[in-house]
Amino acid sequence: MTAVDDAPTREDYIHFLNIPTRWMDNDIYGHVNNVVYYSYFDTVINKYLIAQGGLDIANDTVVGIAVETHCQFMRSLQFPDSIDAGLRVGRLGNSSVRYEIGLFKQGDDAIAAAGYFVHVFVARDSQTPVPIPHGIHAALELLTA
Repeated sequence: MTAVDDAPTREDYIHFLNIPTRWMDNDIYGHVNNVVYYSYFDTVINKYLIAQGGLDIANDTVVGIAVETHCQFMRSLQFPDSIDAGLRVGRLGNSSVRYEIGLFKQGDDAIAAAGYFVHVFVARDSQTPVPIPHGIHAALELLTA
């Protein structure tokens, strides 16, 4: 486990997306529920793939599926916080990518959560691994740390 002192900083991330929290994100303890952090991860990744890589989530024949995820919680987030989700690529292969994500309360330099998400790109119909499409691969190269 990484100590907060050794945690990534804003400067460690290449791309950011602002994500507002929602009232329903909070749990009974008054902070964003742990499972919601993964939806923030998914949001920053897929928004980037669509906007920068040209991913057509409804029609592309090649899609990325999650095969591994991890999240380390360091500080609580809560509604009505707005989150800056930082994104970088830790490893880019032929058919897989490891995204690294940092969640920061907007305007705060202290990281709230750090994690990763591994996608394997597969043919939508057969679910067999295939090379990452060129446009997506090129967009992911821009995020390589």
